[in-house]
Amino acid sequence: MNLRALRLLAVGAVAALLSTSVLAQDFVEPGSGVAFPLKRDAATLLGAGLRVKKIAFVKAKVYAVALYVGDEAIAGPLATRRGKTADPAFFNDLVWGDFPKELILHFVRDVGQGRIQDAMREALEGAAKGSLDTFVSYFPEVKTGQECILRWGSGGVLEVTMAGAAKPPIADKAFAAAVFGLYVGEHPLQDDIKVGITSRAAEVLKP
Repeated sequence: MNLRALRLLAVGAVAALLSTSVLAQDFVEPGSGVAFPLKRDAATLLGAGLRVKKIAFVKAKVYAVALYVGDEAIAGPLATRRGKTADPAFFNDLVWGDFPKELILHFVRDVGQGRIQDAMREALEGAAKGSLDTFVSYFPEVKTGQECILRWGSGGVLEVTMAGAAKPPIADKAFAAAVFGLYVGEHPLQDDIKVGITSRAAEVLKP
């Protein structure tokens, strides 16, 4: 084997190792195949799930959703839940806790504006009308691969980034809790989503 061939082989081996290393830093949502990084800035992934909706008599995959919690919360207020991540109190903290956390919705299909806005209105029925109207208006026609980030800001301000565009914050703690409650609340959109997006909680919050 000549020197050039050896160099190409070495480069290939290094590339393969780097690729494996990158993949090891991701968590793949099994139902959609969408990969989420284990770390996002100063936050850690608790898990990911898949939103499925009946469309034209067929159950369709709509978006993969991941939940991140700030590392300061894991070391602080959530530390008391170590070994107790199946308790209702833990999920109540994820809904109402005033600490950095965010939901990442990664769409795996195109969704029309009317359809997604109607779905959000239905899911958040009973929420304050003003906050709900504002929130719903943030959703355009969504394309495959686009993401919506729902972030809990200090004091319960809901910060929304849709397809890379930051929207005006919604200063309504009860509404922010209702949004997070869709996924980790007492009555989530889907039970399997609640299980999925907290599937790493016991590992992250090891006693």
